[in-house]
Amino acid sequence: MFTVTDIKQYVYCARVLYYEVCLPRIRPTTDKMEAGQEAHEEEETREHRRSLQAYGVQTAEREFNKRLYSEALGLSGMIDLLLVAPDGQEDVAWPVDYKLATETGPNIRLQLAAYAVLVEECLHKRAEQGYIYPIPLRRAEVVKIDAGQKRRVREALAQMREIVVTERMPAAVKERGKCVDCEFRRFCNDI
Repeated sequence: MFTVTDIKQYVYCARVLYYEVCLPRIRPTTDKMEAGQEAHEEEETREHRRSLQAYGVQTAEREFNKRLYSEALGLSGMIDLLLVAPDGQEDVAWPVDYKLATETGPNIRLQLAAYAVLVEECLHKRAEQGYIYPIPLRRAEVVKIDAGQKRRVREALAQMREIVVTERMPAAVKERGKCVDCEFRRFCNDI
């Protein structure tokens, strides 16, 4: 069973997934991780006071920290905020992912697509759009989630399973700037 966060980490650097899954219990907790958790909690408090205008949605129910689990996909996740169209309207939902970062790379976008796949699989609601909410910027970024991105989620899961089954360390990332702040840097002797 993988988490949506595992997909995000895999896209950023496949070695992070390898260390997490094949060498469990070695991940150090960083100050950055703790700061992110605190920021998420503060943002949830603010979200209770906000209107839905930031999301371009007229009416929706807010579900915070929505846990979803799909045995068929082998995937679970906890969505920071799920906006759900009220009963009697379309069967649609919009995942919202809070981020402490100000830039949203492909790994964060695929993470949001993975939440959309879980929403469709578990709640049987369409999720063709979601939002990334960079906390420092205090604004929602609309992200269209198409069939190609959802297919990429399934492909990533298959590739991740291959890493676990073979227990082979993936190649190092080409963008070595990613390694500077990585908590696993000391394990990668080839960078």
